[in-house]
Amino acid sequence: MLNQLKIPVIPPKMSDNTANQQAVNLDIGGMHCASCAILIQKSVQKIPGIKQVSVNYATQKARVLIDSNQVDTQKIISAVESVGYQASLPDGSANLIQKHQAEISLWRTKFFIGALLSFPLLIFMIFDFLPSSDLKMQIMPYVGVISLIVSTPVVFFIGKSFFAGFISALKVRTFSMDSLIAIGTATAYLYSLYEYSVYVFQNQTFLGPEGKMIPNLYFETAAFLVTFVILGKWLEARAKGQTSQALEKLTNLAPDTALLLINGKPQETPIAQIKIGGSLLVRPGQRIPLDGIITSGYSAVDESILTGESLPVEKQIGSKVYTASINKTGSFEFKVTALGADTTLSQIIKLIEDAQSSKAPIQGFADKISSVFVPAVIIIALLTFLVWFFLLGATLEFSLLAFVSVIVIACPCALGLATPTAIMVGTGKGARYGVLIKGGQPLEMAQKINTIVFDKTGTLTQGKPVVTDLISYSKQSDKTIASILYTIENKSEHPLASAIVEYCKQVIPNSSQNLSVSNFSSVPGRGVSATINNKNYFIGSPSASHPEFISGPISKTIKKLETQGKTVMLLSSSKKILALVAVADQLKPNSASVIRQLQRQNFQVYLITGDNQRTATSIGATLGISPDHIFAQVLPGDKAAKIKNLQSRGLTVAMVGDGINDAPALAQADLGISLASGADVALESGEIILMSNDITGVLTAIELSRQTVSKIRQNLFFALFYNILGIPIAARLFYSFGLVLRPEFAGLAMALSSVSVVTNSLTLKFFRPQTTNWPSLFAPYLMAIFFFSIFVIFIRFSV
Repeated sequence: MLNQLKIPVIPPKMSDNTANQQAVNLDIGGMHCASCAILIQKSVQKIPGIKQVSVNYATQKARVLIDSNQVDTQKIISAVESVGYQASLPDGSANLIQKHQAEISLWRTKFFIGALLSFPLLIFMIFDFLPSSDLKMQIMPYVGVISLIVSTPVVFFIGKSFFAGFISALKVRTFSMDSLIAIGTATAYLYSLYEYSVYVFQNQTFLGPEGKMIPNLYFETAAFLVTFVILGKWLEARAKGQTSQALEKLTNLAPDTALLLINGKPQETPIAQIKIGGSLLVRPGQRIPLDGIITSGYSAVDESILTGESLPVEKQIGSKVYTASINKTGSFEFKVTALGADTTLSQIIKLIEDAQSSKAPIQGFADKISSVFVPAVIIIALLTFLVWFFLLGATLEFSLLAFVSVIVIACPCALGLATPTAIMVGTGKGARYGVLIKGGQPLEMAQKINTIVFDKTGTLTQGKPVVTDLISYSKQSDKTIASILYTIENKSEHPLASAIVEYCKQVIPNSSQNLSVSNFSSVPGRGVSATINNKNYFIGSPSASHPEFISGPISKTIKKLETQGKTVMLLSSSKKILALVAVADQLKPNSASVIRQLQRQNFQVYLITGDNQRTATSIGATLGISPDHIFAQVLPGDKAAKIKNLQSRGLTVAMVGDGINDAPALAQADLGISLASGADVALESGEIILMSNDITGVLTAIELSRQTVSKIRQNLFFALFYNILGIPIAARLFYSFGLVLRPEFAGLAMALSSVSVVTNSLTLKFFRPQTTNWPSLFAPYLMAIFFFSIFVIFIRFSV
C-alpha cells in the first residue's frame, strides 16, 4: 500500500538485464571481519546464475541478484554455509537489538574466559621483571607447564573461530583476516610447544630448572594474541551496535497492542489479531498502532518520528494517520488501512535497511585493497622472517616473533568497516531529520553536486494554486462561463485544474455545474479541449491559443498578470476568446532562504517550469534566481532534456521535484530528490526522499552527505595509516633504534584500529543541520594522538 506520505514499497534496485532476475536478501551469521564478507562473496559468485553479490560486514546482510531460472535461495544459503557461515531469509527488523546483544554477549563471554585463563601468564610476565626472591624461585619452574595448560584452551577453544575461518578460506583458495590470526597464533604456540617438548625429552621433567623457567617459550604470546583480538571484537561489536541505533529505535516505536472497538466498546487487543477495516480507538498521549483513516473525532498528531517536523498536524474525519505517531490532544476512532510490512513505518524501516546494506562507490577502493591485502601481508611476513634469519643472522625465535608481529598487526578489518559504519550512522541520522537516503551511492553523490534544478509547482510553491482573476470577454453570463470551465477542467488531471474546479463550485450552484461533454482531449504542457452542446472549446496557455484571437487589451492584461507571477489560461471557442483565468500558487515560506543559502555555498540554482517566461521570471526574481537560470515553458517530456543539457556542460546536477512530470528528469539527473507529498512514480525515481515536504531537507541532505563522505575518507586514511605505520615496526626495521613490537601488542593494536574507525563514524551521531559538528571535527586529530600514543606505549613494553 502506498499512502499519503508516499513511501515507495519497492526498494532501490540493483541493476538487472532480464525479466528473470530477482534480488534475494539474506541475514548472514558468523562474520567477524571484513574479509569474511569477501570470502562469502567469492563462494556465492561461483554459483551459475549469480549476477551480482553484495555482502556487508557491518550490517551482517547480503544482497544477491540471481537468474531465477538457474538458481534458488537454498543454493545461495548452502554456498554460504559451505565456507563456515550461516545464512537465512530476513525475519524482520524486530530482532535487530537481540542480534546485536547476542553478538556483544558472545564476544564478551569469550573475552572474560580468555582473560581469566590468561591471567596467570600475566603474573608470570610480571614475576619475570621482578628481582629474585624465594617466591619467584618457587614459581618460575612451573611457568612452562602452566602456560601450556592455560594457553591451549585459549588458542583452540576461545580462538576456534579463527582457525575455522582459516580452513574455510583455504577451501576457496584464498586468505582472510582469520588466516592472519590463525597463522600468527599457531606459529607462536607450535614453536613454544616444540621447544617445550624438546626440553621435556632432554631433561625428563615437565618443570624448569631450579628457580628458573624453561627458555624460549611464547605460550603467553599466543594466548594474549587471541585474548586481545577477542577484546577488540567485543569493543567493535559494542560500537558497531550503536551505528544502527536510529533503526533500532524505529523498530521499537510501534505499539504491541491496540484498543479495538468491539460492539462500540474498546478492548485491548494484540496487533497481530487486528485486521484491515477494523475500528480502533486512540486516546490522548497514545501512539497510533497502525495506519488508517479517521472516522470519528478530531485531534492534533505528532508525526515528527516520520517527517522530522516538530509541529503537530491537525487531524479530522477523513485524515490519514500513521503507525507510531503520537496523538497529542483529543480522542479519535479510525479504520485500519495497512498492517505489518505495508505500514508507513515498516516501509521507512525497509528503505533504511536497504540503504545501510548498500555499498557506496568509494567502498570499491577499500574492497580492492582488502582483496589483495592479506596475501600481500603473508608475503611481507615471510620475507621478514627470511631476511632476519638467513641474511641478517638473527635467532630463530627473534625471526619468528617478527614474522608473527607482521602477520597479526596487518588486518583489513578497519578498511572493511570504514565505509559501511559511516553509511549506517549517516542514513540513520538522515531519517531522524526526515531525509530518507536510499543507499551509499546517492549519499556519496550528494556531496559532488554543483548544480541544483528545482521544479516550481509543489516544490518551491505550496502546490495549492487558487484562482485570483476571472475576466469574461463574452456576452454569456459568468455562471455560464464558470459551468463551461468546471465541466472541462473537472476531467483534467493538471494541478491547476483543481483550483479552477474549486473556484467554479463557489460561483455556480450544483445544478448548473455538470454539462454534457464529449471529445475531451488533453495535450500535456498546452491545454485541454472538449465539445459541449456541439460547440468546441479549448482551455490553455496564451501561447497555445489562437494568436489571432488575442487582441491588444487582452494581451496587456495577460502581461500585467504574468508580471505579477500569475499563470494565465484562456478559454476560447472556435471563433474567439471567451474568458481569461489567472491562477497563483504561493511560494513556500522558506523557499527564498533555501535558494540563497545554496547560492552562498556556490551552487548553481536553476528553476524549471511549464509557466511562460514572464511568470517564471517574476517568480525567479522573488527567489533570487537570475533569468538565465530559468527554464520556462518546458513541456513535461523536455524536462529530462534540460537536465541532460546541463550535464553535457560538465555540471553535476541534482533535480528536486514532486510530480509525475518530474520522474524522467529525476531519473536523468545525477541525483534525484523527491518530496514525500509527490506522486509514487516520482518517489521511485528519486534517490533521496524529503519526508517533511520541506526543501530545507536539500540543505540537510547535502550537509549530511559531506560529513559522511568526509568521515569515510578519514576512516580509509587511518585504516591505511595504521598498517603503514605498524608493519615496518612489527617487521623490526627500526630494531637498531630500539623500536620493537611484541606480537601480542601488535594484535591489540590491530584490534584497536577497528574500534577507532567505528568510533570515528559514531561522531556523526552529533550531526545537527546547519550546526558545526565539533566532535566530528576533532575526532581525527584525537585518533591520531591516541593511536600514536598507543604505539609508543606498546613499543616501550615490548623492549
